[in-house]
Amino acid sequence: MHPSLDKARRIFTRHNGILRTSDAIHLGIHPRTLYTLRDQGIIEPVTRGLYRLAAKPPLTNPDFVAVAIRIPRAVVCLISALYHHRLTTQVPHSIDIALPSHAQVPKLDTIPIRTFWFSEPSFSAGVQSISIDTIPVRIYSPEKSIADCFKYRNKIGLDVAIQALRTYRERTRKPHWNQLHTFSRMNRVETIMRPYIEALL
Repeated sequence: MHPSLDKARRIFTRHNGILRTSDAIHLGIHPRTLYTLRDQGIIEPVTRGLYRLAAKPPLTNPDFVAVAIRIPRAVVCLISALYHHRLTTQVPHSIDIALPSHAQVPKLDTIPIRTFWFSEPSFSAGVQSISIDTIPVRIYSPEKSIADCFKYRNKIGLDVAIQALRTYRERTRKPHWNQLHTFSRMNRVETIMRPYIEALL
């Protein structure tokens, strides 16, 4: 392998085998070298402007990984978060992400995303960091996700929110009712959620 190609491959390896085009160039990989790596099948595109080493095992969730790298401020939310936490039977047709109010609308050409703008303190509350294919992904906790679904019930359906709450009660050994209460109050849906929670206690 040509020294420049070998150097570029080692740079990819040091960064979990995945890099944005801009980061690769910043780290010293010439664009021509990057495209040679691609043409030789050493790296492969995940989405536009994002490449990974082809020899790596297949990504378990390439959409989440792409969102985490391309839109680092985003937090996976609503249906996508419920699906990850196994709180819904709904199969997401897009990745639901939360961004702070007035943030610019992101673009991922090959991945359908649905953006929701959260104001503070709701945007920063209940954020967990999970590791998917060694990449940290920001996602709301089960309790925060349920409260968010009640807040956005007109867009995703009240039945989805209620079912998520019931599934949470059935599958969680020690439900965090205090956290649910805190997030419901933060999202101003406390009075809406209360009767459904009381019915489960």
